[in-house]
Amino acid sequence: MNDQKSPRTRLKRIAIYCGSATPADPRYIDLAREVGAELARWGITIVYGGGRLGLMGAVADAALAEGGEVIGVIPEALVKAEAAHRGLTDLHIVPDMHSRKALFTSLSDAFLTLPGGVGTMDELWEAISWAQLGYHSKPVGVLNAFGFYDLLIAFNRNMIETGFIRPAHAGIMIARDSLPALIDSMERYQPHRPLIEEMTRPL
Repeated sequence: MNDQKSPRTRLKRIAIYCGSATPADPRYIDLAREVGAELARWGITIVYGGGRLGLMGAVADAALAEGGEVIGVIPEALVKAEAAHRGLTDLHIVPDMHSRKALFTSLSDAFLTLPGGVGTMDELWEAISWAQLGYHSKPVGVLNAFGFYDLLIAFNRNMIETGFIRPAHAGIMIARDSLPALIDSMERYQPHRPLIEEMTRPL
């Protein structure tokens, strides 16, 4: 990614959703390191899950190595389980997962999803759901590296085509194959009409 031009962006803080696992395929850890380093070079502060293991730790360590700011948010119960990263710019220890996701939302200008598992999916879909409802109007990005999210993108498209996602909300999830393209698309995201307004507007 180093040879790609830095995007012009007003996004100053981006929440990163990603796994705390270390997959056997080294591409995923390498991807996390590249993303952390690039965001730091572009002057973007990273807000993430606060762990030092897996993709989480790789993102944080790479950003810190480039002189970037990294803010961790981790629930009390996971401080030991996820081995909280103690070398961050700031580390918030919160009571539970709900508090964690709420603080992600308040601290960040946007959300960026890297490969991950169930926890990552929980965070991604809640960010999309909150955007639909109008609890925030921030862009939600998915970095579809190596085709990891091909099936997720197809599933999202199926929900749109069958009518479970309204046309006004079809563009909430922004998926791109490269980080610069994703950041650029997130920067140009136009907030949609919230679901509550859609449901209450006069017929």
